[in-house]
Amino acid sequence: MMFATLNGMTHHYRYRPGTGVPVVFLNSLGTDFRIWDKVIDRLPSQTPVLCLDKRGHGLSDDGPITMDQLIDDVAALALHLDLPPALICGVSVGGQIAQGFAAAYPAQVSALMLCCTGAKIGDAESWNARIESVGKSGIAALSDAILERWFSQNFHATRSAEWAGYRNMLTRTSAVGYSGVCAAIRDSDLTTRAGAITVPTVCIAGSEDRATPPELVRALAQVIPDASYHLVPGCGHLPCIENPKTVSDLLEDLMEKI
Repeated sequence: MMFATLNGMTHHYRYRPGTGVPVVFLNSLGTDFRIWDKVIDRLPSQTPVLCLDKRGHGLSDDGPITMDQLIDDVAALALHLDLPPALICGVSVGGQIAQGFAAAYPAQVSALMLCCTGAKIGDAESWNARIESVGKSGIAALSDAILERWFSQNFHATRSAEWAGYRNMLTRTSAVGYSGVCAAIRDSDLTTRAGAITVPTVCIAGSEDRATPPELVRALAQVIPDASYHLVPGCGHLPCIENPKTVSDLLEDLMEKI
């Protein structure tokens, strides 16, 4: 395991050195960086890979959480590792962090893959309700409803052991960290920053995603100059879990454009 104390917080990360353009993976609300394992396994073995647990998730510290702090944590870790300009791949809030990172640190980004995300996700009313529910009853009380938004009906019906395992990942997330990231999403509208992105960008949507529906992802692709849009049939909110081959294939295609 790898840890670094940056921006006053201890961050858990995994770094695989290699040759060529690095890929930085940024995970979603209520998950840790293991959600990318099946994608990483399909990438060429020489590809440098960086994964990190954002604040309040995985083995990283709890602490103050805003979108800009999440963005700056990625920048600090990239500097700590002396990482060259990278392809940033983020899902959900990880995709929002990626958008903000590309706007704030354009020299550190060579391309973007934005999975099941938007420039703005949800509204204040829905996020406040979720924060209140977590504070009163904990994440476990919401876990089934959240997983139904994460995964397709087929995943639920045929991959019960994985469903249970990802419920464990979700419910073992710090309530402080989970609520803090909810608030960061609630308070963020990255439309202006997304419109300033100039690197090659691919936006991916899942046809059965109930958290960030395809129309939200398509709208993001229309904001980013020259971004492409791909719909993954029969997939929910986490294509890195449900269809890692599609994600890895699109990553390799994107690498060829850098």
